[in-house]
Amino acid sequence: MAMMLLTLDELLEKTAALHNHLCPRQVIGVRMGMLAGELLELDLPQPNKRLLTFLETDGCFADGVAVATGCWLGHRTLRLMDYGKVAATFVDSKFDRAIRIGVHPDARYSAREAEPDARSRWHGQLAAYQHLPADQLFFWQPVHMRFSLEALVSRPGVRVNCAHCGEEIINERERIINGETLCQACAGEGYYDTAAEPAAIAGPR
Repeated sequence: MAMMLLTLDELLEKTAALHNHLCPRQVIGVRMGMLAGELLELDLPQPNKRLLTFLETDGCFADGVAVATGCWLGHRTLRLMDYGKVAATFVDSKFDRAIRIGVHPDARYSAREAEPDARSRWHGQLAAYQHLPADQLFFWQPVHMRFSLEALVSRPGVRVNCAHCGEEIINERERIINGETLCQACAGEGYYDTAAEPAAIAGPR
């Protein structure tokens, strides 16, 4: 049985419920996800893990993309590459095809032209982004990923322990340094510096 595709209004209702309100960037995210489905000829939101999405920013936009595509952090089909851009790359893992979609540089101007009587710029964008033609709202291009999707997804059930801190590492994210298996933090790639030893934080009182 063919999957019943959701309309724009239905997807906006879902993302508004998830985010507790509806804003212009959520509309951008939903429409971008819908466009990705058209360009890659996929029925979205997906019921499986065929599509992988790489977001270039977080926030309201990300929720819109997730609702429209069915890609979620918990499914390991949504990734954040924090470039500070309202853009995303959508990868059809079955056929190794990828499309990067970004917001057209003139999208805000087009919104003002489309909704000149809106009571504010925000309200004009909220309305216009729902009906502007895709080529006025977005630009897109085919791209090639610089890394292996197989390595990104990794093998299930594979786990090792860091030789320095002893913490478990899953998803094959360890580093081998001078023959030692290390987590990324102990290999010098961490995003934090420890303020105290773990025992001093969580030890018995």
